Amino acid sequence: MLRNINSLIGHKIHATDGELGKVDEFYFDDLTWDIRYMVVNTGSWLSGRKVLISPVALKTPDWKAKTLPVALTREQVSNSPDIDTEKTVSRRHELELHEHYAWPLYWGDGFYAGGMSGGTLFPPARKEEKKTGAPTRPPEKETHLQGTRTVTGYRLHAADGPIGHVEDFIVNDRKWRIRYLVADTGTWLPGRKVLISPHWIETVNWENSEVFVDLTREAIKESPAFDPSHPISENYESDLYDHYGRPRFEDAVNRAAELPSGKR
Repeated sequence: MLRNINSLIGHKIHATDGELGKVDEFYFDDLTWDIRYMVVNTGSWLSGRKVLISPVALKTPDWKAKTLPVALTREQVSNSPDIDTEKTVSRRHELELHEHYAWPLYWGDGFYAGGMSGGTLFPPARKEEKKTGAPTRPPEKETHLQGTRTVTGYRLHAADGPIGHVEDFIVNDRKWRIRYLVADTGTWLPGRKVLISPHWIETVNWENSEVFVDLTREAIKESPAFDPSHPISENYESDLYDHYGRPRFEDAVNRAAELPSGKR
């Protein structure tokens, strides 16, 4: 099912032996738009510390109770690497986190290497590195993590002018992949909100907080009306993709997997 990110903020995270805290925001991969971590505010339990939990740890959510159970213990989380979520989360930080929890690595060769359900477990070479103090393999590249809270408010531009700003994100709650950005069109189209697929994005200027979309203002203006108070149906998605003359989402994912990283 498709859910908006803002509605998930504040959901409780439950370990196997008690509550961990509440969802504060999400980190996504700016190459694939997959959700990589939930940022969990532990409140008074760990003195307000924020911890990162991968969707691979999720069990079956209780959406009515607004609870996301995870296959972790409070002790595991308490002893996890202390990562400052107010600063850049480096690939080294991620390596330490995945080693601690024995989570599969999602990065590597290929567009969706590892994905959400598999991948390479932490290589044994890391243990040798700890013993000898010498690196056994080249250092990993820096991460491509972006926070949903940070990207909210980014200015959106069509091919021929501004269209508004990012207000929210629509995520698939099974694959934990961002399906759409929700655009608030402001004074350009008062009272309207429109959906933008990551596959329609030409470029993102992360430093200047701007997103450039490969669509015209007229096409966006005439797009099927989006009502954020109603669930997004398959029929609505079909109408949306047909309106823009773009391949359906699954086809777009397959095509993107074949693109060089600079065009994703």
